[in-house]
Amino acid sequence: MHIKADQAGVAPISIELTPIIDMVFLLLIFFLVATTFHQTEREMQIALPVASSAAPMSTLLRELIVNIDETGKIIVSGAAMEAEALRTLIAEAVETNPDQKVTVRGDRNTSYANVVTVLDICKSSGIQEPYLDTVLTP
Repeated sequence: MHIKADQAGVAPISIELTPIIDMVFLLLIFFLVATTFHQTEREMQIALPVASSAAPMSTLLRELIVNIDETGKIIVSGAAMEAEALRTLIAEAVETNPDQKVTVRGDRNTSYANVVTVLDICKSSGIQEPYLDTVLTP
């Protein structure tokens, strides 16, 4: 590679942007493909109640998300379970991780008693502060 100097003796510098742009797009595609966007619990058809101070919640490592559908069925990780199975699951999770986080997502049309049952299971299993998930009012 030869660099020619101009009349003043200074070599002009030129940077080709095409390879840089190609590399940026390839990295973007790689990270889009490599990243998992699938969150089964958050994509369920649960109509959350509306709250004026709702904010998006980040999914923390080992966070349990308990969904309660309109009929009162308890769903964790896409699988329906009974109250006692949920109690066992949460108790084992707390035993493994004392800082275990649990988010309760109750359908707005379900009976409040169904949500209270899940909250009671959380508290009795060692979860000090279960989170209630809501959506922001438009």
